[in-house]
Formats: sequence, structure tokens, C-alpha cells
Amino acid sequence: MQAVTLRIGTRGSPLALAQAHEVRARLMAAHDLPEAAITITVIKTSGDRIQDKPLSEAGGKGLFTKEIEEALIDRSIDLAVHSMKDVPTALPDGLVISAILKREDVRDAFISLMSGSLSKLPAGAVVGTSSLRRQAQVLNLRPDLKVVGFRGNVETRLKKLEEGLVDATFLATAGLNRLGMANRITERVATNEMLPAVAQGAVGIEIRADDERTAGLIAPLDHQETALAIAAERALLARLEGSCRTPIAGLARLSAGEIELQGMVLSPDGTLCHRARRRDRAATAIALGEAVADELLQLAGPDFLARFRIPS
Repeated sequence: MQAVTLRIGTRGSPLALAQAHEVRARLMAAHDLPEAAITITVIKTSGDRIQDKPLSEAGGKGLFTKEIEEALIDRSIDLAVHSMKDVPTALPDGLVISAILKREDVRDAFISLMSGSLSKLPAGAVVGTSSLRRQAQVLNLRPDLKVVGFRGNVETRLKKLEEGLVDATFLATAGLNRLGMANRITERVATNEMLPAVAQGAVGIEIRADDERTAGLIAPLDHQETALAIAAERALLARLEGSCRTPIAGLARLSAGEIELQGMVLSPDGTLCHRARRRDRAATAIALGEAVADELLQLAGPDFLARFRIPS
């Protein structure tokens, strides 16, 4: 094989780099490759550059993938490694998610120096988050709390917490695990208390649809159960036309050849919340996602999401 076989593109945050290095290690093990055979290229995305406003106002989750996908299209890289919760449901023409790693812990992590759990925070405590989904669920559970915007990578947000800018925050347990920072977690929040973001905890590999060579190399990394769960959740999100601008949560789990999908839509202030849950054969993942979305739309009314969506 040539000295350089594959070029991985990724964001430059410590978590994104940890995920890219994990993909490289898995490829090396699967194909007995030396480390030099796979390079990692850091690409700064719009989401990394824009730090002065909430993502919901800046353009949504595609801000973390746009420049990396452009590098794929112009063949500067061979594959992109993404946190799947950052990937829009509609991909650019000619690109596909070809493999998804086995999912990590899906739960949100509550982190606070003041309290052991969300329920024990004193009235009026300040919770920092950049996620409309977390904001809406926090306010649904604890309308007596104050929620403020809280941007930055994992390390930045933890530092802000230590400086007392907020009393508590939430991060993905999966990300803290991958960074070796699980000891910073105050409480792993049960999914029946706070439903995760669609595809939370999953890492996906995006390639050019016509690149059969790369598709073959990454095929051993694809975890079918995770891929089915993510397909159901993303079908839910796509049907709802959701983005970072709308509080939507979803979680699919597989067992005994069946898949159960929970979905939730909320108003940003948490006062309105609609939930749906269905179970079907695993092979029906996409149809199941669409069915749960349709049930949520029926419960909430056809204009529910439009009322709260921030105009482009």
C-alpha cells in the first residue's frame, strides 16, 4: 500500500480530534495499516468561528459540517468524521454517511459544583447551555430556573462553570467519556428524565458516494444496530424538518429484532411538550421514524414547529 492511504477530515476541537483518532485506530486495526498510512486534516468550520451568537441564530447544525463536506467534494480528503448529532438530515449531492461506529452512552451529563442533580438546584439557579433541546427540557422540568446561552467546546464550558458564570450545565456523556473526563460528571441523566438529541453519542463517517475504495475500507467499522437506530432517529428529525432552531429529541433502541423509538417536540420555553413512542421490526427503522414524527405533528398541530422556528 502507498505511504498515505486515507485522508481524514475533522474539526479541530479536542473531542472531534479524539473521534478522528479513534476512527484511524480502528482502520489501522482492521487493515493492519501503519499510522502513517492515514492522515488527519483539521478543518475549521463556520460553527467553530462563530462564537458571538447562539447556533440557532447563526444557521443551525450544518455550520459544523459545511467546510468539511466541501473538502470531501473537492477531493482534499477521503472521509469525514462527524458527531452524528451535528449532521443535517439532508446531505450535499454526492455524499453519504457510509459507516457509523458503535454508539457510546446516549445520556446527557449534568455538571454542577452546587448541586448533585437538576432536581436539587435551588430556585433561581442559572443553567448554561447552547442547546435549545436542553433549554426546553430543563424549563419543562424546572420552570423556576434561569437558562442562559453557553457556547464553547467541552473544556471551555467546564472552565466557565468553574469560574461561576453559571451554576450548572449539561454536556453529552459520550463526549466526556471519549475525552477521558467522565470524572467531571455530577450525574448521568436518565433518558426518561431528559431525552437525548437525535443521534447523540454516535460517530459517523461521510464519504463520496462514488468512492468504492474508501467505502470498502471503512465497512468493517459500521455497527449495524447503531446504524438502524440512527436511521430511525434521523427519519424522525427529517420528517419534522428539525434543526438547531427547534427543540426536538429522539432515541431509538433495538432489542430482539425490534426497534423502539421515542420522540419529543417542545416549545423553547418548555411550557409545551409532546411525546410519542412506537415499536416495530428493526427493518422498518425509517418508516418508524416517520410514523413517530407524524404522531407528534398530530399531537402538536401542523403549525407547532413553525411558530417557534427562527426565520433564516
